Amino acid sequence: MSAEQPRPPASLRAAVAADRARRALVAPVRLWRRSLRVRTVAITLLLSSVALLAVGTVVSYTIAQGLFQDRLQQVESLSLQAHDAAQAVTSGGSADLPDAVQLQAINTVKQVANPTGYYWLNDTVPGRPTVLTAESPAGIQNVVSSQLQASLKNGSGQHWQSVAVQTDDRQTHPAIVVGDTLRFNGGTTELYLIYDIHDVQETLIVVQRSLLIGFLALLVLIGGVATVVSNLVVAPLKQAAATSELLADGHLERRIPEHGEDVVATLARSFNRMAENLQRQITQLANLSRVQQRFVSDVSHELRTPLTTIRLASDVIYDARDRFDAPSARSAELLKTQVERFEVLLADLLEISRMDAHAADVSGEPTNLVDLVREGIDALGGLAEETRTEIRLHTPGGHAPVDVDARRIARIIRNLLANALEHGEGRPIDVTVDSSETAVAVGVRDHGIGMSAQDAERVFDRFWRADPSRQRRIGGTGLGLAISLEDATLHGGRLEVWSRRGEGTNFVLTLPWGQEDVAVDAPVPLVPWDAAPEEARPQRPHRRPLRIGS
Repeated sequence: MSAEQPRPPASLRAAVAADRARRALVAPVRLWRRSLRVRTVAITLLLSSVALLAVGTVVSYTIAQGLFQDRLQQVESLSLQAHDAAQAVTSGGSADLPDAVQLQAINTVKQVANPTGYYWLNDTVPGRPTVLTAESPAGIQNVVSSQLQASLKNGSGQHWQSVAVQTDDRQTHPAIVVGDTLRFNGGTTELYLIYDIHDVQETLIVVQRSLLIGFLALLVLIGGVATVVSNLVVAPLKQAAATSELLADGHLERRIPEHGEDVVATLARSFNRMAENLQRQITQLANLSRVQQRFVSDVSHELRTPLTTIRLASDVIYDARDRFDAPSARSAELLKTQVERFEVLLADLLEISRMDAHAADVSGEPTNLVDLVREGIDALGGLAEETRTEIRLHTPGGHAPVDVDARRIARIIRNLLANALEHGEGRPIDVTVDSSETAVAVGVRDHGIGMSAQDAERVFDRFWRADPSRQRRIGGTGLGLAISLEDATLHGGRLEVWSRRGEGTNFVLTLPWGQEDVAVDAPVPLVPWDAAPEEARPQRPHRRPLRIGS
């Protein structure tokens, strides 16, 4: 005998059931959101169902009222004839009619009206009603309500009421009770005739069933028509969407087939004309870009030889500056500085041209990012002392090796640090290195003049400056941040910026652990802790920072 498997707890079963229900709802919701055809057909069927339901209700009610009114008129006519015939039989007699006369009256009523049951109440003899139910269902007298009796006593002529009667097989049928008064010399007698209208109800059920079947068939037909029409409308839109995606992927030669003269054909022609214009403009821009890249590359290469000569000459002049007078010595120093800056600009132009030509390569190797940041800070230590800026390093993470091109990442860090020293106004600079399961990040935060949101969007543009009138104190070529962004992209990472007027700027470099990985989260928040809203502030690192500079 095998041991019985233990049942999972109720909470687990409820969670599994909830997960199954959620999955069952996900597919229809996804289909509804992604398919225009499904939404069109579903909305058409929904509105058609509401309209058919309203029409069906009105038609069914109208038919039911018509059938009932026809039967009511028939019943009233038969009851009036039966009353007149019974009145003729009992005319002139006393209220206490003999049995033979009663039987003759019953037969007369049966022949004329053929009702379901009869109820004859003798009013002149208190407490002695005469119920004529020889061929009536049991308890037929109970269907005559006191309200109908009161109406008959207080009024004149016929009175009727809708009731329900129970048959011998205990089924309930709809019926109509018609009451009238027979008058004798000695008093009056109330005559009630009950008519079973179950056949009318059956007819109405058949009509309603036919209407339902017809409406369902019509709904299916409407759904088919809506599907066909939606296909005619949606198919060109799907083709246009697919062609748009192909155009976005670079297949500029793709077009939409043009058929007819309707609005869809007009859309296709307009789309194709737009695609042709885009292709022409993109081709022209690509040609211009290639010409520009070739020009920059050629000029940069051609300038390297004369620049080398100028550099050698400037070095000779710079080394001999002690033998010059003061103005000449200063000119020698300026010449050397500008030649070095021109060399950096030329190197940046060559690097940009290689990136534009997609010729830049990345040679990844395990690198400790914290050590790389320390080296960058040490390299700019003299500049930090010159600007009297304190650089504070926070390293809550990022100590494990990351697969990157150390030369390119070091260049990014130097550019970010130099930018912070340039615009930090001598205030402290916070450098944070942190990591997560998917990424490692470096944040460089200065507390200087900051930028507006519009300026922050253009900070990575080539040769762009937020304030053209502001003189560079450190130097630079205007290509550092643009090259840094390209270097980050080559590693599959991202370089982002946050800035606010009067509160400084924060650059965050986020890199995946490996070149094949994807940086999902951001270990270092883009909005710094001291500038974010109170509820969104991340926890400030509690590690003691490394202080460099004074």
